[in-house]
Amino acid sequence: MNLSTIKFNKLLRGGFFLLTALLLSMPAMAQEEAAESQDNDEERIAKELANPNTTLGTFAVPIDFIQYSGTLNGANQQFGVVANFQPSLPIPLSPGLNLFVRPLIPLVISQPIYGDGGFEQKGVNLGNISADIAIGKTWPSKTITIAGVFGGFPTATDEQLRSKFTTMGPEFMVAQIFKWGVAGVMINHAWSLNTLDPVEATQMGMHSPLNMGLAMSAGMGSPMLPASMNGERASITAGQYFYTVNLKNGWQIQGQPTFAYNHNGAKGSRLTLPVGTGVNKVTRIGKMPIRLSVQYWHYVAAPEGFGPKGQIRFQIAPVIPLPW
Repeated sequence: MNLSTIKFNKLLRGGFFLLTALLLSMPAMAQEEAAESQDNDEERIAKELANPNTTLGTFAVPIDFIQYSGTLNGANQQFGVVANFQPSLPIPLSPGLNLFVRPLIPLVISQPIYGDGGFEQKGVNLGNISADIAIGKTWPSKTITIAGVFGGFPTATDEQLRSKFTTMGPEFMVAQIFKWGVAGVMINHAWSLNTLDPVEATQMGMHSPLNMGLAMSAGMGSPMLPASMNGERASITAGQYFYTVNLKNGWQIQGQPTFAYNHNGAKGSRLTLPVGTGVNKVTRIGKMPIRLSVQYWHYVAAPEGFGPKGQIRFQIAPVIPLPW
């Protein structure tokens, strides 16, 4: 086992043990203060947070530990760590109708970049910020639909991590609330608003793993967009399928894997598709409800040259009061 893999495994174990300790200790602390009534309240909040058209405000902080693989020399020894900050403050327009404005701010803690000398790890940097604006509607049948637009912006502080494209496109979501939980899918498509000259497009394809077909979504409707390998524009269909199974006392089984298809990518580097599942727990820190979760995604399709193999996502999402 090489040194990079050992470091990656240590990070995963450390994060897993930390989250496990939080999951086990916080309910015990809360139980001393409240007992059964609080458990019922946590269960109610957990169900409401599973609703894509919820009126609860949250500040989600997902942290992704990603292990890569591929045919490039050294690809199987690479790993990355990305933390994202995504506030969601729904604005109620009328009963069952809400407006969502959701920025996604990534902090790249560690990311492998492929250059002329092989792979190198980039340290802490701001990533490419994206945001969406959407309207959600809950129908009498408990079907939920969301439609909106989103954009991606080249804001990364490291040039090799910075996207060369400014992107924009529509997004659509449909979900159904069942007695046991929620299931749904969100699809979006992004086109670049700018073009590159052929030389610049070729250089991107040579030096950045983000432009070798790696298209990973970090949060609902907010893809990290690779460049085209065969052209000077970006055209990406991305999305997320999700499900939640409600258990007792604020526990849930949940999966939210994200996928992407790069229409202009090279053959063998177009589809990125994981399967995944995980567990949530809603508890409290003082009086503040907070959702803790961990998920594992296994990639059944990824770019051949360099792409994700497995991913563990830890997430902390406190419920925050709305300013309106």
